[in-house]
Amino acid sequence: MLTFRAAAAGAGGREMTHTCEQPGLRERKKARTRQALVAAALRLFAERGFDAVTTEEIAAAADVSQRTLFRYFPSKEEIVLSVHDQIEEGFRLKLAARPAEEHPFTAMVNAFGDAWSELEPADVAAQLQVLRLTNDSPRLHGARQERVCAHQSRLALLIARRAGVDPGLDPRPDLLAAAFSSALQVALGRSCRRGGEDALLTAVDECLALLPAALADDWGAPARPRTRQGARG
Repeated sequence: MLTFRAAAAGAGGREMTHTCEQPGLRERKKARTRQALVAAALRLFAERGFDAVTTEEIAAAADVSQRTLFRYFPSKEEIVLSVHDQIEEGFRLKLAARPAEEHPFTAMVNAFGDAWSELEPADVAAQLQVLRLTNDSPRLHGARQERVCAHQSRLALLIARRAGVDPGLDPRPDLLAAAFSSALQVALGRSCRRGGEDALLTAVDECLALLPAALADDWGAPARPRTRQGARG
């Protein structure tokens, strides 16, 4: 099986591969303001911790008003989670573009590697900082878990569409999305304790390789519910 590390390395470095229309002046200005707010927040969080920093201080550090900050982010939790969303949104886009004949699990491994390979070094550093912040702040950890659950639900729907199954009748998309998401969360937690990007790639490879072999079931056949032994008819 192609590992996450191999998928990330084989995508041709960190050069963005998708194309889009050039944004207008207004959109570019909004993007710069958003980036400035995220950068200021992460800098302050690194210096003093997430819980000790206020939105007013973040706005001042980004040279904007607090009102402007709230137009972009309703809370400081959302500033941090926007960094988390970057890799997950890229992952879903890459998964949707994977060849239809790939097994869903293999497609997810490859898609996550593809998405990670397109992150700039500064983005990788931000991802690792967010992992440390969420581990250190119970308040932020809870907010991130809610976001992970929402992502998992969207991932299950995408898996179901790729496999051509009805997620209301076939539980495998939910099971696979939950297993993959859980493996990533374990890997991310382990990498926080170990160090930087190389530790993260190693941890992801380890955790994905240890998922139960049952996840490699034949997705070409419909799932059939099993009758419990001794169940009354």
